[in-house]
Amino acid sequence: IHVGIDEFGVPVHTRIIYRNLLAAGEPGSGKSGLMNILTAHAALAAVSRLVLFDGKQVELGMWDHIADEFVGPDLDHAIITLLRLQRVMDNRYAWLRAHGRREIQPRDNISVITSVFDEIALFSTVLGTEQQQRQFITLFRDLVARGRAAAMPVIAATQRPSIDIIPKSLRDLFGYRAAFRCTSTGSSNIILGDGWSESGFDATDLRPTNQGTAYLIAEGGTPQLIKVAYLTDADISGLADYAAWTRDTRSLTRSPAPAHFA
Repeated sequence: IHVGIDEFGVPVHTRIIYRNLLAAGEPGSGKSGLMNILTAHAALAAVSRLVLFDGKQVELGMWDHIADEFVGPDLDHAIITLLRLQRVMDNRYAWLRAHGRREIQPRDNISVITSVFDEIALFSTVLGTEQQQRQFITLFRDLVARGRAAAMPVIAATQRPSIDIIPKSLRDLFGYRAAFRCTSTGSSNIILGDGWSESGFDATDLRPTNQGTAYLIAEGGTPQLIKVAYLTDADISGLADYAAWTRDTRSLTRSPAPAHFA
């Protein structure tokens, strides 16, 4: 997936399948640009489905008519949707075990289900009761931990990169992490990993006027300074309408998926 350019103007790509991506940074730092670029690619990809969680309803709202499920500021709805995703994931792992396999592969012609979460903290600390919030975090962690091999990647973002929102055990499940401008070196390290700020990769150094700039780190790599590609509202609306048209066209010729993948 093309996400933007590096500091030398060279295109930057990420591979989301079999990976998860976490983005964090202060409000207005450009996270929504990255989220919409990734959502656009997932929407336009063949054999691809979307599940969107957006408590503000506007960051991902223009994609709602092509998503299998769009979850707004309703924690009950979020939990029910995560339980459904968990059931699909369990079914896929049962299928893999029955066929002596460890991961879904392209030749299986099984849809990739990408779950996109805008603002994890809203679901985990603000909406609903404390018990519901704990259930949400448990189900979210399970999806992040087990979804990769089942072709169910997770893309998530938060404005609050703190240890109570993103504990290290959860952070390390994300193969890709993008740190947009942060207000403290501690927040930068929570996203990129301990010690990176001290090594010169500090998201507090990013200028607030340079929106869309972030440090992107991949599994086992070094943070890379990038500038995320930007989509206007008109771009997103046009891409969403085109994605809807291509999905309607494919549905006329595509054979139905097995019942246990529905």
